[in-house]
Amino acid sequence: MTDKLTVSVLGTGIMGAAMARNIARAGHAVRAWNRTRAKAEPLAADGAHIADTPAEAVQGADVVLTMLYDGGTVVDVMDEAMRGLRPGILWVQSTTAGIEDAAEMAAFADEHGLVFYEAPVLGTRQPAEAGQLTVLAAGPVEGRDAVAPVFDAVGARTLWTGEDGAVGSATRLKLVANSWVLAATAAAGEVLALAEALGVDPQEFFGLIGGGPLDMGYLRAKIDLIRDGGLTPASFAVATAEKDARLIVGAGEHNGVRLDVAAAAAERFRRAAAQGHGDEDMAAAYFASFEDEPRS
Repeated sequence: MTDKLTVSVLGTGIMGAAMARNIARAGHAVRAWNRTRAKAEPLAADGAHIADTPAEAVQGADVVLTMLYDGGTVVDVMDEAMRGLRPGILWVQSTTAGIEDAAEMAAFADEHGLVFYEAPVLGTRQPAEAGQLTVLAAGPVEGRDAVAPVFDAVGARTLWTGEDGAVGSATRLKLVANSWVLAATAAAGEVLALAEALGVDPQEFFGLIGGGPLDMGYLRAKIDLIRDGGLTPASFAVATAEKDARLIVGAGEHNGVRLDVAAAAAERFRRAAAQGHGDEDMAAAYFASFEDEPRS
């Protein structure tokens, strides 16, 4: 395989589009597909071929990268791509999915002669656009040099968690990391809502914790997004955060762990989405603290 690859990117939402763009800018040929074609079209300016179907997108590809909504969507789209797939293609699966989905995807790969790499990423819109994601990867050692150029294009760091993508070791680590991110996001919204309800200036709160172990740049960033009206475009959308929170709750249940905070976060994201904030940044879970729009 040459240093310059043909990479098929299936799914060009917030993360997939940024990853496809960085792969193209690294000098690789990109063939992109998205169910809503308009979301993929801007990639043509970066030299990407925009395909009408998954099967068209994967034709001639060395690597197929999936960045879709959930595990079920990934399997459905890969089924649609079957006519264009050929044995030996490297499949980089970056969608945040359930642990059980990894085994199903690996079985699909085995059935069709694909080399499966589980590779969820840690990061949101800004690091994705900057090519500064952290790639959590699992897959066979002998093919890692071949997928390294893709990981290098989209990320600043690759952390290998295992040699068998079917085990879901990368997904397990991603869900643990996301459990902290989503809990912190929900807490940020609640802190701001409570401060407003009690007539406390949020800057007083920041002054209280500033420089100490309770201070947190992420907390400040999310509260600033809410206060400054910077919830669009989303770095990570409310609806996707709900999906991930429910994956986390399910993973806990399947392994004998009750995750009350994750369950509550999932419900906050659901309520915010029902209020019309589903496509906004996940910091918009703040609005779930109110029956009506909060007073400014």
